[in-house]
This record gives sequence, C-alpha cells and structure tokens, in this order.
Amino acid sequence: MDDNRGEYGRAHGDWQSDDASRVDRLAALSQMVDCEPPARGHSPGLISSLNSLCSVAVREVPASGAGLSLTAGQPGAGSAAAWSGHNAQRLEELQFSLGEGPCIEAVDVRRPAFEPDLTTTGSRRWPLYAPAACDLGARAVFAVPLQMGAARLGVLDIYRDQPGSLTAKAMRDVFILAEVALALLLESQRTRNRASFEKGMNEVVAHRTVIYQAQGKVMVALGISLPEALSRLQAHAFSTGRSLADVAQDVLDGTTVLDKDPGG
Repeated sequence: MDDNRGEYGRAHGDWQSDDASRVDRLAALSQMVDCEPPARGHSPGLISSLNSLCSVAVREVPASGAGLSLTAGQPGAGSAAAWSGHNAQRLEELQFSLGEGPCIEAVDVRRPAFEPDLTTTGSRRWPLYAPAACDLGARAVFAVPLQMGAARLGVLDIYRDQPGSLTAKAMRDVFILAEVALALLLESQRTRNRASFEKGMNEVVAHRTVIYQAQGKVMVALGISLPEALSRLQAHAFSTGRSLADVAQDVLDGTTVLDKDPGG
C-alpha cells in the first residue's frame, strides 16, 4: 500500500501542477465523451454517457478495458453501471461477487487503489479477485473513487492486459476522466436531468435489489446474519463461476437453494 500511495501522490501532484494543461485536457476529454456514439442498446441518458466515458478511457489511456460502478458509499455495496473493452463487465461484477477488489478497496479507504501487477502483489492484496481477474485477461488495474465531500458515488476502474504502472500522462487522463464521470453524476441529479438520472439509477439499482432480496431470503432460511448470508451467496457465485446477480436471481426463483453447510 505504501507504493500505491506514493504513486498516487506523485501522479496527482504532477497533473495538478500545470493547471492550464489540465483545464485544456479536461475540456478535450469532456468533448470526446459528449461526441462518442452511444453504445448499442443504450438510449441517451446517464448510463449511455457513462458507457461513452468508458469507451473514451479505453482509447485514450489506453487500456484493454474500463468500468464504472456506482456505490452506496460502503465497501461491497455497489453495482456495475458502465463498461467498455475486453471482459470489462465481468471484471466489474467479479468484485461484488467475491467481496474484494480495487473498487471495493477504493471506496473503503477513500483513495485510489492502483495495482500494476495482479499476478504478484495483486494476489497477496486480493487473494480471490486477482487470480480470477487474471483468468479474464487483466494484468493491472487502476481504480479512482468518484467522491465529493462525504459522498462516495462510485469508482472508475481502468484495466490493462499487460502488467506495469501507467505513464504520468495516462494517469493524468485517468484522474481527469474520473472528474468528468463525477460531473456527469452530479449534473444528472439536477432538476433538468432528473428523469435521466432516475432512469439510469433504476437500471443499476434493479439488479442490486435482487441481491438484497436474496440475501434476506438466505438469512431467514438458514437462520444466519445478513453479512453471513451475503458471504454464502458470494461463495456460491465463486464456486460456480457465475455472477452474484445471477445466483441471487436463482435463489429468489427457487432454482438454487443454499445449504446450511457453507459450501452449499
């Protein structure tokens, strides 16, 4: 973690030191996001804009994938909202299935979580997430929380298929893109975009609600605590290689029944 904080501090200071350059790049990246064609299947609105931002991130950083998860300000409480690139959606959802990863850590410590080598230091840091992420082609990940004051709205994750730190220019762009993402979230909450914000949040919250409902069902059925019920769902998702949301839906449908044995 010390190396992680040092890298964050150097990069953060580097791009903030040249304010004129930062403003120019902020304007350029914002325009790219605005002009990015909507992802297939997305009508204009918050989620479409966030997907466009992820596409710009993949191209400009550059990266093999980018994802953005919205959170409830608590570690482990969140849902993948937007993504672009190879296996980016699965990499985002994997964190919530396993209960660990860069997004969860970034929310927990309220600081960026950078891991330039998932195969070595990453495996010690996130023993479940790192090898699973490597299986999906990721070798490095850089997560920046989207926060203002006490509010923690989400996390922008950048994935690369080769190990190694980002260049100073690439890291500057990651921070600026996170700034653009935060602005999109805040702007969408304003009155004139309220419908877009609510539609986008409903899309994201819908599958998180399924998880909460399944968590409650397992808690009652097995007579265990709510956190333990979530752990059981996560363990089943991990052991079967499925997403947490899919397992939760099966629990609600009755097609999956978890045993009192933790391995069930």
